Formats: sequence, structure tokens, C-alpha cells
Amino acid sequence: MPDRSAILKRFELKEYPQPELLKLKYPIFLCHGYGAIGSVIKSGPLHDPCMKIREHGVVAIAPNIVPYARIETRAEKWVKLISEFCADHSYEKVNVVTHSMGGLDMRCALSNMDIADRVESLTTIATPHHGSSLADLVLKAPELLTEKLSLVIDWFGDNVFPKTKSDALGSLEQLTSYYVKEVFNPDHPDVEDVTYYSYSAAVGKGTEYSINPVLKFQNSQIFEKEGENDAFVSKESAKWGTHLETVPLSHLAQMHLQMNKDSKKIYEQFWMNVIKRLAENGH
Repeated sequence: MPDRSAILKRFELKEYPQPELLKLKYPIFLCHGYGAIGSVIKSGPLHDPCMKIREHGVVAIAPNIVPYARIETRAEKWVKLISEFCADHSYEKVNVVTHSMGGLDMRCALSNMDIADRVESLTTIATPHHGSSLADLVLKAPELLTEKLSLVIDWFGDNVFPKTKSDALGSLEQLTSYYVKEVFNPDHPDVEDVTYYSYSAAVGKGTEYSINPVLKFQNSQIFEKEGENDAFVSKESAKWGTHLETVPLSHLAQMHLQMNKDSKKIYEQFWMNVIKRLAENGH
């Protein structure tokens, strides 16, 4: 005979079944990176993380800008949107949380544009603060191939975000190891009164965590040059300011793409940790 009490136990109601409520001093403003993969199948690359943050009672917004453009162009767009968001909703400041290239955009905005007084903290996730050998690899392809590819990507970018002209090749060049280390970093020092945090990520080769077969080639290529990585950015390149954690999620899984059962749990815990750490540090 089945144990009736055990069966009924499964239906026992929790007193507080909703997600844990968290409170921040300032709202979260999310900045996406290079590319528009997430935009094709959802409202934007960081739409899902934004909704996950809102589940915990935190005000968050994840707007979209041009997916393929130079850092300076993208930075100007983020500055405009942050200023509008604060003015429209009467917020003094925001906690900026960025993914990938979005972190370079915001470092540029903070050091070179008039927005630092609107930013309480900058948290970067898998941002290539020291460049990406993947960008180097792509640009080493035959010139005719890269030109044809950039034309296709620019055409796509111009259609998904027609407000700003795309520049896939120019923006990719700004993600190379040489450019970020030798040009970008010296010209964009951290600013006072803004706290900088970073998260890195690593899966696949060199780790105990599996990776989607589609990403195995680039994961291995980056590993040979830079070590453990998330198939786009290496663990070491993503470190900037106060490094908080290396997350076992691929670059795409961080945005809630290419998920499996294991990565879904890690993804949910990771984004809750992002909020919790900001709250614990008084932001």
C-alpha cells in the first residue's frame, strides 16, 4: 500500500511560495553586448535576466541599442537612455549591470561622458576587459570573407535596429586583445565614486562543465590562447575591479539561451546572487 502521508506531503503549501524579495537602494539598468541573437527570439538579449530580477521585487530595465557598432557609439546610446530613465522615473542613480561588450561601453561612458553622477555601481559580466582572442581569430580570416560577412551582419543589424547604422567589422576590431589592452584601457581609467564589480565565466575545456557542441571549436581555440572561457570571453579577461565569482555558464546561457536542466538552476542562482551582492554592499 502506498504511504498516503508521503503523497499528500507533496501537495503541502509553502507559506511563502513566491521568489525571495530583495531590496536595493537604486534600480538596475541592464546593458547588453555585441550581437542580436537574443533579439531574434525574445524582446532583447537581456530581457529574460531583467524579468528574473523583477521576480525578486527589484526595479530593473533592459533596453536595446544598436547591436553592432563601435564602443563610442554604443556608449552614447546608453548615456542617453540612462539619463531618460532617471528623469522619467525620478531616480537619482542606477546600478548598471552589463553583459559582454556592454561593460566596455559603460566604462567608456563613465570615463569620457557626463554620466558618472547617475551611476552608483558598474557590474560587468563576461566582459572582455583585456580583449578576446575570438575577435582576433575571426579577423584573421581572409579579407574577402570578413568583408562579405560584415556586409551581411550590418544588413541584419540595420534591420533589427534601424535607428543607428551598424558597423560589425569596426566594433569587432575594438574587441581584439591589442586594442583593448593597448588603446582602450589606458584611455578609460575607472572613475571615483563608482564601484566596479566583475563576474567571469568558464565552461567546456579545462572545466568539469559541459558545453553545447556548437561552441566547442571556439571554446577550444580560446582555451589554447587564454585558458578557461565561456566560448566567447576568457575567465582572466573578464576580471575587472572587484572580481566576485567565476560562473559555470556559457556566454549564451548567461542570457538564458541554449539552456539545459543544469544550466537553468545555475542561471537562476547566478542572477539572484547579482542582486543580493548589490544589496549587501548598500547599492
